[in-house]
Amino acid sequence: MEAYKQEFIEFMVECEVLKFGDFTLKSGRKSPFFMNAGAYVTGSQLMRLGEYYAKAIHDTYGDDFDVLFGPSYKGIPLAVVTAVAYAKLYGKEIRYCSNRKEIKDHGDVGILLGSKLKDGDRVVMIEDVTTSGKSMDETIPIVRAAADVTLVGLMVSLNRCERGKGTQGALDEIREEYGMPTAAIVSMKEVVEHLYNREVGGKIVIDDAMMEKINAYYAEYGV
Repeated sequence: MEAYKQEFIEFMVECEVLKFGDFTLKSGRKSPFFMNAGAYVTGSQLMRLGEYYAKAIHDTYGDDFDVLFGPSYKGIPLAVVTAVAYAKLYGKEIRYCSNRKEIKDHGDVGILLGSKLKDGDRVVMIEDVTTSGKSMDETIPIVRAAADVTLVGLMVSLNRCERGKGTQGALDEIREEYGMPTAAIVSMKEVVEHLYNREVGGKIVIDDAMMEKINAYYAEYGV
């Protein structure tokens, strides 16, 4: 596993973005882990987050794209900090674009904010985590309606490696539905492998008892 992925896993735990315990997800599933990208709140955290996304996008999709599109609301800061990091790390200017929840009818009108999309743009979609693919179902039609663009791919921070709406994983469903590649900075498999019996912040994150809960969860919902 690449060094930046190992750093990112520990970074998520240190920022209390990735937690282990007993959680009820929006889907109703009882999960032994939970990720909340809204817990990245400081300047230094957001700066590092953008760099991890930029490295993963560069490694996966290269430099041949023009726009980072972050679905509102959590995708907006993700697109911004990653565009900043991309300019810093790779010297390439990437525009950012996001959607509004409601169409604005004065000033900067329309449903999009940030850069306008243009015919021929190559777009990378960016999100925190995808469980059901609902946000892509809502935003990809908006992107395609705005201009004749190419969807280069989707990058999320964590692949939960569990079933989406059907029997496949959510990222696999999005790839099939919209014909674009999908990827994550890290997968939950990599997270578990790295954190099992490892101390982060002075305590073991995944001990034997937690590993049993994780294995039981994937026995029911895994792909």
